[in-house]
Amino acid sequence: MYRQYISGEYDNYEELMKNYRVKVPEGFNFAYDVVDWYAQHEPNKTAIVWCNDHNAERTITFGELKEETDRTAHFFKNRGIKRGDAVMLILKRRYEFWFCLLALHKIGAAAVPATHLLTKKDILYRNNAASIKMIVAVAEEQVLKSVEESRAGSETLELMAYVDSGCQVPEDRDDSWIDFNGERASEKSDFPLPAPSERTTLDDTSLLYFTSGTTGHPKMVQHDFAYPLGHIVTAKYWQNVINDGLHLTVADTGWAKAVWGKIYGQWLCGSAVFVYDMDSFVPANLLKKLEQFQVTTFCAPPTIYRYMLAEGLEKYDLSALKHCSVAGEPLNGEVYNQFKAHTGIKLMEGYGQTELTLAVGCFSGMEPKPGSMGKPSPGYHIQIIDNEGTPCPIGDVGQIVIMMDKFKPVGLFKGYYRDKKLTESVYHDGIYYTGDTAWMDEDGFLWFVGRTDDVIKSSGYRIGPFEVESALIEHNAVLECAVTAVPDEMRGQIVKATIVLAPEWKNRGDEALIKELQTHVKEVTAPYKYPRIIEFVEELPKTISGKIRRVEIRGEEE
Repeated sequence: MYRQYISGEYDNYEELMKNYRVKVPEGFNFAYDVVDWYAQHEPNKTAIVWCNDHNAERTITFGELKEETDRTAHFFKNRGIKRGDAVMLILKRRYEFWFCLLALHKIGAAAVPATHLLTKKDILYRNNAASIKMIVAVAEEQVLKSVEESRAGSETLELMAYVDSGCQVPEDRDDSWIDFNGERASEKSDFPLPAPSERTTLDDTSLLYFTSGTTGHPKMVQHDFAYPLGHIVTAKYWQNVINDGLHLTVADTGWAKAVWGKIYGQWLCGSAVFVYDMDSFVPANLLKKLEQFQVTTFCAPPTIYRYMLAEGLEKYDLSALKHCSVAGEPLNGEVYNQFKAHTGIKLMEGYGQTELTLAVGCFSGMEPKPGSMGKPSPGYHIQIIDNEGTPCPIGDVGQIVIMMDKFKPVGLFKGYYRDKKLTESVYHDGIYYTGDTAWMDEDGFLWFVGRTDDVIKSSGYRIGPFEVESALIEHNAVLECAVTAVPDEMRGQIVKATIVLAPEWKNRGDEALIKELQTHVKEVTAPYKYPRIIEFVEELPKTISGKIRRVEIRGEEE
């Protein structure tokens, strides 16, 4: 059905970039215009295939999905949730997440997806920052406890509902918790289209995402109701999902990557989404699921692919896989080559932010360059600029910016919620400043360098932490690493690598290993980029989403 929302079909990247446009109907609402459309015209078409680590499985058609969504919409409305209210969803990979998200779309309320790893302090901050009125949470002891403990200081929180996930629901939980599925079961299974005056507009807020806060308090990224249409490119031209196929993006629903790969673009392009509600990531279990359910398209960070290769792809039948994509960090060439050798599939990289949809990628028919993000996405006018705002020459590092002199990309965020000053600092004069740096090669491919704050300036060179980290990761001794700048009187800054060693190397973190790692980097990348300082640590400081807090490491040095 995506065809009714775009300007045409294109055979090559050049045509796609030149002619691709998204048609956004006035009053577009994904829940009504896509999900309910399928329920009316193809009610037996599969929407979700769900499973967990305890042999539970469920397949949900669009006909069933509409009924479940409508019951959920009545559940929310009958408890006072209305257009403009904010509801936090802490649901991991439970299928009730989809019921809730779509129901909130129908009502016009703002969904605030959140991770189950949040503490009382995290939840309290979010409740007050976004004026959360209701929280729907998975019934796990620590999750319920954190929500309950946040309630006393939360100014707007009125309602809490739990979703029984098969765990033991704590008997000592707060009496005010609502049994989500128990209460919802008695609701009507038809939620009528609201009167025109009550329907959502394109300017309403559909999603609020809190960023992971690598440099301070999390920012509230605000998306409108046109946002799902921006993910047609994500699914159709990058993930290459298949009509009536089955797509898996490895992401928890608490992160923006979930709506990149688990709902909007996939359903617009006719693919069902596969949801593996894993207790923890075990490579063998993931590979078994890919084989058992015949997943056709797959997207994951490079780390997932590394673990899958280490497990041994040859032990599994992955013949159903037709296309695989990768994002989250630069892809190591060795991982690309090994995966291609085992499966014949070329891993297609991509880049975006919580604030965007897919902004750069390796698209259909394009020959990828391992380690490169790809080329600008259709619907995006991207430039690499220097500190004076001048476009950078080929090969020079600069900031990635989105130019809106000709058009605004569908899916670009509305701004940072309740923070006009922060919004205007990155979003002004028809330009969105991503805060990420990269360089472009002679073929138009973009190569990620790092956040503007992370770039190391040493003896006139600009060194990106990711390229040094990528070189270090190739060494068997390195499990994880973070590359940062250290002030230096002679060079301005020098490169430091903070490294977590692989278990079998734990007792070998000596001067000899430091020299070996330095030599390795000099052989893999330009010699001037090698880390002059190497420190071995037990663990790296990280955000709640698992991103390395380089700012904390830099702070310790300063």
